[in-house]
Amino acid sequence: MAGSVENENVGGDRARAGHSPLAQNVFQALRTQISVGQLRPEQKLPSEHELAATYLVSRPIVREALRQLKDERLIYSRRGAGSFVVARPDLGADQPAVGFAPVETIADIQRCYEFRLTIEPDHAYWAALRWNGQALDEIAAALDLLRDATTAHLHREDADFGFHLAIAKATNNHYYVSSMTALKDHIYVGMKFHGNTIAKAQAGLENVFAEHRGIFEVIRARDSERARELMRRHLEGSRDRVFEGRLLDLSL
Repeated sequence: MAGSVENENVGGDRARAGHSPLAQNVFQALRTQISVGQLRPEQKLPSEHELAATYLVSRPIVREALRQLKDERLIYSRRGAGSFVVARPDLGADQPAVGFAPVETIADIQRCYEFRLTIEPDHAYWAALRWNGQALDEIAAALDLLRDATTAHLHREDADFGFHLAIAKATNNHYYVSSMTALKDHIYVGMKFHGNTIAKAQAGLENVFAEHRGIFEVIRARDSERARELMRRHLEGSRDRVFEGRLLDLSL
């Protein structure tokens, strides 16, 4: 696809020493799923074959990504049984958690977009001012996954959410990260609706990928005001595509 992330050398200077960019992409995606609780403590990971099919890579690439997760003590292996998520103390069941009532109506999806519009433009603003190399790596890795999905004519909610969560992490503000983590299931619902809308035409997928890429580029350039504006436009565009420009009246 023209103007891909690889062609613009987003990933070329960010891969960890000794690790291939593809393995880094898979590693970042799985690490994000663990950090937001999509993969829970003691949960078994999909097989190498399943992961390879999911991320459109070879099994040696998957094995390299799994080794990175083991090095960070995020997963462990049981002989003959597979790989499992480590039960980390900071993710214990007795830890107080922020939460929201489940999405029950179309109006709730609109409310979720409304709330995201009050915080995520600021995520992009502060991320542009505060990112370090590791934080930028994580945003770029999620962007690479979005690119791969777009090339394969797919929309992946995990990569999409991972991109937005990585931007929240780059703010170095745990309140933003906690809010996004608590909203994960709600955001996924909106992203699923959005994905179904844009997947009807490849141009829709490519246009949305271009929006994500533009946000990444201005964050990397530390253009905080532009980052805030592009994030706002992206979320408003996503909301309007879901609702076909006809928002519900939420007046009491």
